Amino acid sequence: MAETHRQAPPDGNAPEIRSSDGWKARIVFPTLLGGVVGGGFGLISKHRRAHAASLAANLAIVAGCYCGARELARDARKSESDDLTNSVIGGISSGALLGRLQGGQLGAIRYAIIFATVGTTLDYATIRLKPHFNNFLDTIRQSANSDWTLPKWSPIQVLDEEALAAKRAREEQLHSQRVPEENQKKLI
Repeated sequence: MAETHRQAPPDGNAPEIRSSDGWKARIVFPTLLGGVVGGGFGLISKHRRAHAASLAANLAIVAGCYCGARELARDARKSESDDLTNSVIGGISSGALLGRLQGGQLGAIRYAIIFATVGTTLDYATIRLKPHFNNFLDTIRQSANSDWTLPKWSPIQVLDEEALAAKRAREEQLHSQRVPEENQKKLI
């Protein structure tokens, strides 16, 4: 395994390496997302209002425990954030903890397997889809900065100065025809 050495800055002090860089993006965001997904699922489920808040809280707790355990494994192993071994360790440990609280020893085993499988699958999918998502965002940013045109078949058309002046003239003519009619209705 190759070791990486960091160059010391010119003043001779060692660079500060923080293992907690980016923890908000890796723990807080998935926890909040889990709460939103759980609440959304609760709202469209059969028992809507009775279980929406409960599902939101439970999914947020599960996501928070999983992401926290995954980050703890990453920090203990001193590995990168996209290492799937961290996902397996985090899934087994958080699933065992929550499963033990929910269903005893058998629940701990069952939940550990489920959490490790589902969590690692989601992390793998996230790693694989991140370049495509970033490419999509770059495409949107580039198209927002460039002049884009609507297709010719679109009912929305951008008018040039001449067509805009003709449209305003037609609107003023229609408005002047309506005003006398409205005044006559008020007199009656």
